[in-house]
Amino acid sequence: MSDDPRRDGLGGHDRPAESHSEADRWTQGPDISTYQSTPEMSGAAGDSAETLRERQRLAQIEMMDRWVGGVLTEQRRSRRWKLFFRLIILFLMLSLIAAIVYSAFWAGSGDAAPTQRHLAVVEVKGVIASDAPANAERIIKGLERAWEAENASAIVLHIDSPGGSPVQSQRIYAEIMRLREQGDKPILAVIEDIGASGAYYIASAADEIIASPASLVGSIGVIYAGFGFQDAISQIGVERRVLTAGEHKAFLDPFQPLDEGAEAFWQSVLTQTHQQFINDVRAGRGNRLSDQPDIFSGLIWSGEQGLELGLVDHLASLEEVARDQVGEASWEDYTPRLDPFDRLTRRFTQMAAETLGLTVSSSPLRYQAQ
Repeated sequence: MSDDPRRDGLGGHDRPAESHSEADRWTQGPDISTYQSTPEMSGAAGDSAETLRERQRLAQIEMMDRWVGGVLTEQRRSRRWKLFFRLIILFLMLSLIAAIVYSAFWAGSGDAAPTQRHLAVVEVKGVIASDAPANAERIIKGLERAWEAENASAIVLHIDSPGGSPVQSQRIYAEIMRLREQGDKPILAVIEDIGASGAYYIASAADEIIASPASLVGSIGVIYAGFGFQDAISQIGVERRVLTAGEHKAFLDPFQPLDEGAEAFWQSVLTQTHQQFINDVRAGRGNRLSDQPDIFSGLIWSGEQGLELGLVDHLASLEEVARDQVGEASWEDYTPRLDPFDRLTRRFTQMAAETLGLTVSSSPLRYQAQ
């Protein structure tokens, strides 16, 4: 074996002498070691060193092309997904805009007044509150539309509500009493599953209250509910800092104890509000109410029990009322439509509040069944 350093072990051929600076950079350094050797890179027996280097260079170029191709494919795939999601968002936005435009320009103005005799229905569904679909402004607007309909033989408040805000309930009650005094057409309250507390407050203004035997009615009372955390924060080492101008401004602060004087004052507010409720129910129902004192205790009754107590006038369904008034089980809904965007935001707010376990109310007092 020759000791000539220019000879290598590849096929026993002489390796041309070359300086380090002339060495091919593709065959030097740690980069080559990262690739797995292939037959094209290893070459065949008898290949010269120059041929071997050329094979290695071509193999590395091919591997680089594959890598670049993979990157370009991934970029194209990413662009397609971005385009897909942008189209989805655009479609949702266009659908929302179309719904708003339809509601604003066609849905309300295109409804022709029925030419035949009919039952004019106004829906009272869900909690009665200023920020809920069953708010005073919407229900009163529906009542006015139904009252002005020439071919409406009667107005029906179709109630399915546990109650809610005292102020909203009082506003609707006052409007029903105003229309009722005009005596143009009867106003009926038809209770579905529940017509309790503030919802019954509204119903008591109608000429007649109709419910199913299994409906829930009554719950004539006022409620305030809160929590006391003063002991909890002391146990975890939290200091409550409240600054007020007014001696009793923070008397309902849940992190401070409720003293006897504040409790007595707040109870007087509840009692006065309850008395307003009682007075208005009596004004609406008159001598149809029985003398049983439990009527105003906050208890809730079935429709059949309510009939015996004078809380209800008849036991019937909405279909039966329609047949009795117009001869067929059909009616027209005069409840103003909800704006689609408003409905969407209300639903999102409600879902967020339920997820966080929060309930938001503009008033701490409630005419609401628990």
